[in-house]
Amino acid sequence: MAELSAAGGHPRPTSGVELYAWLFMRVSGVALLFLVLGHLAIMHLIHNVDEIDFSFVVARFENPLWRMYDWFLLMLALVHGMNGLRVVVDDYLQRSGWRILILVGLYALTLVCFTAGTYVVLAWHPGS
Repeated sequence: MAELSAAGGHPRPTSGVELYAWLFMRVSGVALLFLVLGHLAIMHLIHNVDEIDFSFVVARFENPLWRMYDWFLLMLALVHGMNGLRVVVDDYLQRSGWRILILVGLYALTLVCFTAGTYVVLAWHPGS
């Protein structure tokens, strides 16, 4: 018998894609916690809001490490949120047709946001 998880009383996945999605949610949640706290410290504690403008972002984006930091924050939050919505849709939509339609839309929206976010963070150069 599958062991019940602490939240919701659903059986904890033991193999397959659901196990990896379950593990991803835990690992990405911890990673997001540190990334978000770092972002908040840098953007709101170390630097005053008056200092953060276009030139601040340009100067920050000249360093590839800051671009990767922002990209990881954006992508982990996007995929973590998408996976959470996927679980909600699976939990509440019983009819297979609607569930598949909504999941396809969710995956398409995630892909569009992933592509746009990657382009902006990694390919954007001021003045181009």
